[in-house]
Amino acid sequence: MTIQFKALSTEPVRALQRGGPDAYGQTPERKISDGDGMPCRHCLKNIADGDAYLILAYRPFPNFQPYAETGPIFLHAQECERAAEIEGLPEILESPDYIVRGYGRDDRIVYGSGGVIPTEAIAARAETLFERDDIAYVHVRSARNNCYQCRIERA
Repeated sequence: MTIQFKALSTEPVRALQRGGPDAYGQTPERKISDGDGMPCRHCLKNIADGDAYLILAYRPFPNFQPYAETGPIFLHAQECERAAEIEGLPEILESPDYIVRGYGRDDRIVYGSGGVIPTEAIAARAETLFERDDIAYVHVRSARNNCYQCRIERA
Protein backbone atom coordinates (compact mmCIF):
# COMPACT_ATOMS: atom_id res chain seq x y z
CA MET A 1 0.00 0.00 0.00
CA THR A 2 1.14 3.52 -0.72
CA ILE A 3 0.61 6.32 1.79
CA GLN A 4 1.13 10.07 1.65
CA PHE A 5 2.16 12.48 4.38
CA LYS A 6 0.13 15.66 3.92
CA ALA A 7 0.82 19.20 5.10
CA LEU A 8 -1.80 21.82 5.86
CA SER A 9 -3.51 23.23 2.77
CA THR A 10 -2.18 26.53 1.46
CA GLU A 11 -5.38 28.60 1.43
CA PRO A 12 -6.09 28.50 5.20
CA VAL A 13 -2.37 28.87 5.98
CA ARG A 14 -2.15 32.03 3.84
CA ALA A 15 -5.15 33.46 5.71
CA LEU A 16 -3.35 32.85 9.02
CA GLN A 17 -0.07 34.30 7.70
CA ARG A 18 -1.98 37.42 6.68
CA GLY A 19 -3.36 37.91 10.20
CA GLY A 20 -6.56 35.86 9.99
CA PRO A 21 -8.00 34.30 13.15
CA ASP A 22 -7.03 30.88 14.49
CA ALA A 23 -9.40 28.15 15.71
CA TYR A 24 -10.21 30.25 18.79
CA GLY A 25 -10.81 33.45 16.83
CA GLN A 26 -7.51 34.96 18.01
CA THR A 27 -4.79 36.57 15.93
CA PRO A 28 -1.78 34.21 15.80
CA GLU A 29 1.13 35.18 18.03
CA ARG A 30 4.31 36.21 16.22
CA LYS A 31 7.72 35.11 17.56
CA ILE A 32 11.31 34.72 16.36
CA SER A 33 12.69 31.19 16.15
CA ASP A 34 15.77 30.09 18.03
CA GLY A 35 16.06 27.25 15.52
CA ASP A 36 15.14 24.56 18.02
CA GLY A 37 11.94 22.58 17.54
CA MET A 38 9.65 24.93 15.62
CA PRO A 39 8.12 22.71 12.92
CA CYS A 40 6.03 24.48 10.25
CA ARG A 41 2.95 22.41 9.43
CA HIS A 42 2.73 23.86 5.90
CA CYS A 43 6.20 23.28 4.43
CA LEU A 44 6.93 20.47 6.93
CA LYS A 45 10.36 21.96 7.60
CA ASN A 46 11.80 23.35 10.80
CA ILE A 47 11.74 27.13 11.13
CA ALA A 48 15.29 28.42 10.97
CA ASP A 49 17.01 30.41 13.70
CA GLY A 50 16.09 34.09 13.36
CA ASP A 51 13.01 33.49 11.18
CA ALA A 52 9.63 34.79 12.30
CA TYR A 53 6.94 32.22 13.05
CA LEU A 54 3.36 32.08 14.22
CA ILE A 55 1.92 30.19 17.19
CA LEU A 56 -1.80 29.54 16.88
CA ALA A 57 -4.64 27.27 17.87
CA TYR A 58 -5.44 24.74 15.17
CA ARG A 59 -8.30 22.24 14.86
CA PRO A 60 -7.61 19.71 12.06
CA PHE A 61 -11.27 18.75 11.80
CA PRO A 62 -14.07 20.32 9.74
CA ASN A 63 -16.66 20.52 12.53
CA PHE A 64 -16.94 20.88 16.27
CA GLN A 65 -17.55 17.55 17.99
CA PRO A 66 -16.18 15.84 21.10
CA TYR A 67 -13.17 14.36 19.30
CA ALA A 68 -12.21 17.53 17.41
CA GLU A 69 -9.00 18.27 19.30
CA THR A 70 -7.63 21.80 19.12
CA GLY A 71 -4.06 22.62 20.01
CA PRO A 72 -1.05 24.76 19.29
CA ILE A 73 0.91 24.61 16.05
CA PHE A 74 3.68 26.64 14.42
CA LEU A 75 3.77 28.14 10.92
CA HIS A 76 6.33 30.30 9.15
CA ALA A 77 5.19 33.91 9.48
CA GLN A 78 6.22 34.53 5.88
CA GLU A 79 4.70 32.58 3.01
CA CYS A 80 6.38 29.23 2.46
CA GLU A 81 5.88 26.54 -0.15
CA ARG A 82 3.51 23.71 0.81
CA ALA A 83 5.32 20.41 1.24
CA ALA A 84 4.83 17.90 -1.53
CA GLU A 85 2.74 14.87 -0.62
CA ILE A 86 5.35 12.19 -0.07
CA GLU A 87 5.59 8.59 1.06
CA GLY A 88 8.65 9.19 3.25
CA LEU A 89 8.87 10.94 6.59
CA PRO A 90 8.72 14.74 6.50
CA GLU A 91 11.72 16.67 7.82
CA ILE A 92 9.81 17.88 10.90
CA LEU A 93 9.47 14.35 12.31
CA GLU A 94 12.76 14.25 14.18
CA SER A 95 11.67 13.22 17.69
CA PRO A 96 12.26 9.61 18.74
CA ASP A 97 8.55 8.77 18.69
CA TYR A 98 5.08 10.12 17.92
CA ILE A 99 1.45 9.33 18.57
CA VAL A 100 -0.02 7.72 15.46
CA ARG A 101 -3.81 7.47 15.57
CA GLY A 102 -6.55 6.54 13.10
CA TYR A 103 -9.77 8.47 12.49
CA GLY A 104 -12.98 7.37 10.81
CA ARG A 105 -14.95 9.00 8.03
CA ASP A 106 -16.91 10.77 10.78
CA ASP A 107 -13.66 12.49 11.93
CA ARG A 108 -13.73 10.67 15.26
CA ILE A 109 -10.95 8.65 16.86
CA VAL A 110 -11.12 4.96 16.02
CA TYR A 111 -10.58 3.35 19.42
CA GLY A 112 -7.66 0.96 19.64
CA SER A 113 -5.86 2.56 16.69
CA GLY A 114 -3.59 4.95 18.58
CA GLY A 115 -0.18 4.36 20.04
CA VAL A 116 3.22 5.87 20.62
CA ILE A 117 5.30 4.67 17.68
CA PRO A 118 9.05 4.98 17.04
CA THR A 119 9.58 7.54 14.28
CA GLU A 120 11.15 5.07 11.87
CA ALA A 121 8.04 2.83 12.19
CA ILE A 122 5.39 5.52 11.49
CA ALA A 123 4.90 4.64 7.83
CA ALA A 124 4.61 0.93 8.56
CA ARG A 125 2.11 1.61 11.36
CA ALA A 126 0.01 3.80 9.05
CA GLU A 127 0.00 1.09 6.39
CA THR A 128 -1.19 -1.43 8.98
CA LEU A 129 -3.95 0.92 10.13
CA PHE A 130 -5.09 1.44 6.54
CA GLU A 131 -5.72 -2.30 6.22
CA ARG A 132 -8.79 -1.59 8.34
CA ASP A 133 -11.93 -0.35 6.59
CA ASP A 134 -12.89 1.89 9.50
CA ILE A 135 -9.73 4.06 9.21
CA ALA A 136 -10.16 7.01 6.82
CA TYR A 137 -6.96 8.88 7.71
CA VAL A 138 -4.21 8.99 10.32
CA HIS A 139 -2.79 11.81 12.42
CA VAL A 140 0.81 12.07 13.54
CA ARG A 141 0.98 13.95 16.85
CA SER A 142 3.68 14.80 19.33
CA ALA A 143 4.15 12.01 21.85
CA ARG A 144 4.97 14.54 24.58
CA ASN A 145 2.37 17.26 24.03
CA ASN A 146 -0.18 15.73 21.61
CA CYS A 147 0.39 18.59 19.11
CA TYR A 148 -0.79 17.91 15.56
CA GLN A 149 2.14 17.36 13.16
CA CYS A 150 0.66 16.13 9.89
CA ARG A 151 -1.90 13.83 8.32
CA ILE A 152 -1.37 10.55 6.50
CA GLU A 153 -3.75 9.32 3.81
CA ARG A 154 -3.91 6.43 1.39
CA ALA A 155 -2.30 7.43 -1.91
